[in-house]
Amino acid sequence: MALTLVLGGARSGKSTYALEAAQINARARGAKLVMLATAEALDDDMKDRIARHKAERGPDWETIEVSLDLGGAVGRLQPDTVAVVDCLTLWVSNLMMKDQDIEAAGAALLETLAHCRCPLWMVSNEVGLGVVPDNALARRFRDVCGRLHRQIAAQAEHVVMLVAGLPLALK
Repeated sequence: MALTLVLGGARSGKSTYALEAAQINARARGAKLVMLATAEALDDDMKDRIARHKAERGPDWETIEVSLDLGGAVGRLQPDTVAVVDCLTLWVSNLMMKDQDIEAAGAALLETLAHCRCPLWMVSNEVGLGVVPDNALARRFRDVCGRLHRQIAAQAEHVVMLVAGLPLALK
């Protein structure tokens, strides 16, 4: 399994990069494409955004919506697939908003990644480059995401940072 962590700021091109890389890999392997989408359609704007992203990906992608059990969803991926998780920061937000055990969910995800049987790109927002947030919830979110990124990066074969659509290979 080849794990790639793709980090970047909002609208940096990280999702596009991961989708294109996964498509190239899937074509080379004759594999099917799977999107593990963590966004929840909680308002009209997000519903529209989700529909737009599905349409942009096109019919070659199977979309699996996974707001909480990301480790389980990754564990169910088959060897004949190439997958993208988009995105880790929304997943962390989902866990926080539903008062889930984030440490346990993160540990389960990391364990599953160690045994993943297919190429996987994981997209996430780099949240540690700005100012220290002014409230406890935002600081906790930043800290949880930062720790998760470090742990996934340690397991990943590749780590890429996107800035203005340009990839910078970190690992």
